[in-house]
Amino acid sequence: MPTGSKLVAALCLGILGAVVAELVKAVILREISMNFGYFTPVSAGLGLFVGWKMLGAKAGGSVTDAINNGITSVIALLFLGLFVFGTYEMLDQALRNAYSEPMEALRGIIQIAIDYARYLLDVKVIAALVIGALLSGLLAELAHRHWR
Repeated sequence: MPTGSKLVAALCLGILGAVVAELVKAVILREISMNFGYFTPVSAGLGLFVGWKMLGAKAGGSVTDAINNGITSVIALLFLGLFVFGTYEMLDQALRNAYSEPMEALRGIIQIAIDYARYLLDVKVIAALVIGALLSGLLAELAHRHWR
């Protein structure tokens, strides 16, 4: 059922997903030239999904719970994003016959996700994730208290 906290949480994490995607693009472009395609909109969409299904649904506790929910939701968003983009890259490589068997391709998803995760270790990216997690959790809690 739609609630104010789900809407606020989805918007917060959607915006955070787009902002972090742009920060990661800047980090990647320092090292290699790359075409990002739908990277930012997909990241925002994943943020909307996680915000609605996870953060917004958990709203309704104390301030400590709100902060914990925000942190947990951002971590879930990171893992979901790494999985989605790792899978996409694996499929791209599989279409170029880079894998000889299915298990090798599945291991490729994990290896690609690990390779992508190192781009998240930039100071600006970490700061955006931490601040975004705290604000998202608190704003979702505030929305829950305001629109019961």
